[in-house]
Amino acid sequence: MVSRVQTVAFQGIEAVPVNVQVMVAPGKMGIQIVGLGDKAVTESRERVQAALHASGLSMPPKRVTVNLAPADLPKEGSHYDLPIALGLMAALGAVPADALGDYIVLGELALDGTVAPVAGVLPAAIGANGLGKGLICPYECGPEAAWASEDIDVLAPRSLVALANHFRGTQVMTRPQPAVGPPPGEMPDLADIKGQESAKRALEVTAAGGHNLLMVGPPGAGKSMLAQRLPSILPPLSPRELLEVSMIASIAGELADGRLSDRRPFRAPHHSASMAAMVGGGLRVRPGEASLAHHGVLFLDELPEFSQQVLDSLRQPLETGECIIARANQRVSYPAKHQLIAAMNPCRCGMAGEPGHRCARGPRCQTDYQARISGPFLDRIDLRINVPAVTASDLIRPRKAEASASVAERVARARNIQRERYAALGLPGWMTNARCSAALVEEVAAPDSEGLALIQDASEKMSLSARAFHRVLKVARTLADLEGQEKVGRIHIAEAISYRVASDQVAQAA
Repeated sequence: MVSRVQTVAFQGIEAVPVNVQVMVAPGKMGIQIVGLGDKAVTESRERVQAALHASGLSMPPKRVTVNLAPADLPKEGSHYDLPIALGLMAALGAVPADALGDYIVLGELALDGTVAPVAGVLPAAIGANGLGKGLICPYECGPEAAWASEDIDVLAPRSLVALANHFRGTQVMTRPQPAVGPPPGEMPDLADIKGQESAKRALEVTAAGGHNLLMVGPPGAGKSMLAQRLPSILPPLSPRELLEVSMIASIAGELADGRLSDRRPFRAPHHSASMAAMVGGGLRVRPGEASLAHHGVLFLDELPEFSQQVLDSLRQPLETGECIIARANQRVSYPAKHQLIAAMNPCRCGMAGEPGHRCARGPRCQTDYQARISGPFLDRIDLRINVPAVTASDLIRPRKAEASASVAERVARARNIQRERYAALGLPGWMTNARCSAALVEEVAAPDSEGLALIQDASEKMSLSARAFHRVLKVARTLADLEGQEKVGRIHIAEAISYRVASDQVAQAA
């Protein structure tokens, strides 16, 4: 007799159905697992045997064969424990086999028979709902699975015994409810930053249009403080964005107690991060920082200290909004529509260009340091600004600066204009100016005659690439949206160009 239980394998954030087939036949006692499983899958036979024994079930004195179909699909992770155990219990008559056919099952087993939490429950629940099935998952992951749909049947047992009692009718499990995690605390406010009015303006433009930003300035100028306050002026996640962000966090195992958060991600990896840590990869092809920052902010402090190979690996995600990891036996894609915020010193000593400072190495110090960043990488950054040192008069000024709430209102109005514009064109409502295609931006950001003459003249004198030309138009469109203007004018083009000129020496060094 062969019993069957449905589970899933993960390819990126997609849940691929896997059929767990369990056969009990005469032969030498033991469990044999086939189907291209990794070490964690192979070791599940020991966990399953111990969990069944702790639950009061003895292994049959026969040969047990477990096949994970399709056999040519790689299987990774410990979430195959529970479907294998339920398949064996169905073969032994401990649970009704027909009841299991309506569920997708995943969970890790402890040696005492309890069900431990696993990663990827939310994508599995969404996949199960798409197949018209329910989901059986660990108790701690129940609130996460409940977000997939109000109609999906979710069972979240604490142990194998509880699940068996539920199917026998002696114990009924209630459906878990969707849960939102508590806010991690008050976000830093822009009112804490004194001075740097031009940098705050650039930060507002960045938030309004979803643009990338590079800040160049000496140590202590407030670059990191500005970047950390960007989430405080960004609009909250929409339901669609929340689901996408949570699916990636679920695959990475970063959803605490199955609770979702409506705050936009803010990821700030150390400059020693590897390429796999940044764009994803590793033995099990997990999402990297670029994907974990999806619909949020990826902050790279001390930009030139990152490996050039790591920085250049971000060029494709910045352009396409996804990280594609290709391996010999699989190809995985993770979404990565994030805002890149980078900060750097102008040179190794950090004080190049500051009044009263003279570098011992001269201009070469600045040139060598900035040359660590490639020109193609810089070309993908929409705004580049200089952040000078804060003066003493700014620090002792008693009046507080504008709070994040006021700036967030203007950003929200600009985002609403963009949402209505692109929705009218049949595009997703979450699209921003920064994500607008080159062909479309020429239509929605077509400047007036004076603006057209200015950008044409600037393109020739600055030798702007086609990508840089379109990014100037995108920033100008955002500036017009902040002012509620339907047409992009000369003043918007001029300000957008100024954000390309502000640190032009960086591009020249690269």
